[in-house]
Amino acid sequence: MANTKVSIALAGNPNSGKTTIFNSVTGARQHVGNYPGVTVEKREGFRRYQDKELLIVDLPGTYSLTAHSLDELVARNFIIKDKPDVIVDILDASNLERNLYLAVQLLELERPMVVALNMTDVAESMGTKIDGQVLSRKLGVAVVRTVGNRHNGIDKLLAATVKVAEEKTQKPFIINYGDAVEGKIAEISALLAEERHNLHFPLRWLAIKLLENDPEIRNTVQALPGGARVATVVAAARESLQATFETDPELAIANLRYQFVGSLCQDVIVSKRDGWLTTSDKVDRILTNRLLGLPVFLGLMWLLFNMVFTIGAYPQEWLEEGVAAIGTYAGLYMPAGDLKSLVVDGIIGGVGGVIVFLPNILLLFLGIAVLEDSGYMARAAFIMDKIMHSVGLHGKSFIPLLLGFGCSVPAIMGTRSLENPRDRLVTILVTPLMSCSARLPVYTLLIAAFFSEGMAGTVLFSIYVLGIVLAVIMARVFRSVLFKGESEPFVMELPPYRVPTLQSICMHMWERSVLYLKKAGTIILAVSILVWFMVNYPSDVNYSKDYQELIAQAEAGFSQQVAEQVGTPLNIAAVEDHVPLQTVITDLSTINEEFEEQAEGLEEDSPELAALTTAKEIKLQEVQAANTELYPWAMRYLELKTENEEQVEHLQKEADGEKLAQSYAGQLGKFIEPVIRPLGFDWRSGIGLIAAFTAKEVLVSTMGTIYNVGEADEGSVALQQALANDSSFTPLVAYSLMVFVLIYSPCLAALAVIKRESNSWKWPLFATVYTTTLAWIMSFLVYQIGSLLGY
Repeated sequence: MANTKVSIALAGNPNSGKTTIFNSVTGARQHVGNYPGVTVEKREGFRRYQDKELLIVDLPGTYSLTAHSLDELVARNFIIKDKPDVIVDILDASNLERNLYLAVQLLELERPMVVALNMTDVAESMGTKIDGQVLSRKLGVAVVRTVGNRHNGIDKLLAATVKVAEEKTQKPFIINYGDAVEGKIAEISALLAEERHNLHFPLRWLAIKLLENDPEIRNTVQALPGGARVATVVAAARESLQATFETDPELAIANLRYQFVGSLCQDVIVSKRDGWLTTSDKVDRILTNRLLGLPVFLGLMWLLFNMVFTIGAYPQEWLEEGVAAIGTYAGLYMPAGDLKSLVVDGIIGGVGGVIVFLPNILLLFLGIAVLEDSGYMARAAFIMDKIMHSVGLHGKSFIPLLLGFGCSVPAIMGTRSLENPRDRLVTILVTPLMSCSARLPVYTLLIAAFFSEGMAGTVLFSIYVLGIVLAVIMARVFRSVLFKGESEPFVMELPPYRVPTLQSICMHMWERSVLYLKKAGTIILAVSILVWFMVNYPSDVNYSKDYQELIAQAEAGFSQQVAEQVGTPLNIAAVEDHVPLQTVITDLSTINEEFEEQAEGLEEDSPELAALTTAKEIKLQEVQAANTELYPWAMRYLELKTENEEQVEHLQKEADGEKLAQSYAGQLGKFIEPVIRPLGFDWRSGIGLIAAFTAKEVLVSTMGTIYNVGEADEGSVALQQALANDSSFTPLVAYSLMVFVLIYSPCLAALAVIKRESNSWKWPLFATVYTTTLAWIMSFLVYQIGSLLGY
């Protein structure tokens, strides 16, 4: 029976359209994991084609296979060790010469291969025409023209790939490096053949890598029996080539390979328009202009953050209403007790309080995906290069820093594109200062509770800018103290501008939302339950007052006042028994409730509130005119009822406050309160900050549990109101708390990745200590200076 499974490795330069083709081929059938032993993301997809099960692996985008970076090493090792049935190399037709350098390196690995000549539409718009048949003949492999973002040529590419997989053969591809190099290659290949070790590498390729002094290949060969003999011969060969070319043999071989690629391009490019400005060139005259580039970039960032807050408010409100309805429904059908409190206040109130911010997260990743897929992200790195160099960082460092706005974990992993270890470690250490999406729910909550809609976007923008400024300052400090040395020159490709594909953007948003929801269902759920337990236990509390008796007295006093001030004058035993009076009371209550609901969130001096107040007065006058005698008694009843409800609520809050203060959470919060009091925080904020060490968005669910808003009425913004009504919280305290959340310790997931990327526990521990110390200092300055200024 024929094998129906075909493994395919997608290779290519960054910005060659490789991932677009991967998404086009696989659709939603994708899985994201890591390559064994490293934190490089491994993206796999699946496709059924011609009765074959295709497994497609999207290799990291690389310019070569020289193993100078982790991405290059991973791509090379996957091809050599995992031995996919076919390599599909994606070439950017508009930049053929640079892309062919990787292609010929892949061919030297002697694995079955197909070439996808991608973005031919862009090449033709630039006046470049490529003879695909000549290219196929010169390389000895099938060449298929594709336009990935339009799905053109995908079926032909799959058909060619399956055909090559069935043949399972690949003609040897040999570049003639000249007599001097070829003689040394033959000498080393013969020696390796004599040793007869199963190295899984083609002998000619192995000899070339040894001449290039590839560290991994060199160490592998030296560890073998007879490896010392091979190493001696290689060292002599390298000395001979050094003398011949008067440069390092690696550079000499690379130059010879480039000469081959240049000659190949002359043969396959049949026409080319020189000196012609592309659309991207014209746009870059504005977007990368020395004077306009930075203001345009900052303006785009400001628009992104305002979009996240403004547009995200609508679906966020719908989700909050849904969560509140679920909490109310669960509360109605569950008997009173600890289980009900756990489900309603702990699980629904905690996890639900985080899920409602999913729209904001999606909008943030939508913005980042559009900037990345359009090609602007690379321009942002170019624009910021001068600033990066001023603090001793590489221009490429800006890409992971910008990705840090989405999530610190992939941003830290993205530092592997930096070859210089010093640049890499400094970037890793300052990346957590970029405000990730997990902090966004905290900002959204506090901004909505304490700042007007007109100020919301600006406040949010200021927090993000503060993170950028601190990252720049700390990078300079680290570069001057811990990681001294020159930074490397900035060399980076600026891809042509492209219209992002809807599929690519949706896939990006889907992956990040799934990760966010998984976190809500695991870490946040566990922390919510833990916080609920700490808030509700020990259950035996020594209250300073008998609150149940005081509440009962308040209710009895209310009934007596109603009887004396309403019942006796009207000569009725109970208000409920007097239908006309009860009707007037109901009408007045409805008018008040509608007004409160419509006026929620409006500023005191706003025209909208004035109009609602006028409408309310008109309705009250109408009720008064229709019920002249009963109207004053109904109003008096409502006044007494409001006074009683306020008294009972005050007593209940006192009781809840004493219970919380004596709980395990309260004891922990009070223990650290002396440390955080100078920042404007009380012990409740301290509990939230400790819980948020696991994941920053946990602060929202923790505060929701502490303030007991699990059974919020449908449509209410319960936690925002609870915070706004808390006398210990002010706009200044809220801003100080946002600053602290922005800066203090990275989450557990980020710390784990720092450990894996640095291969040491020293750096995650250092990151925790320095960020938390910096957070305390900055929040202290914000709160104390703000207090002195009268805020």
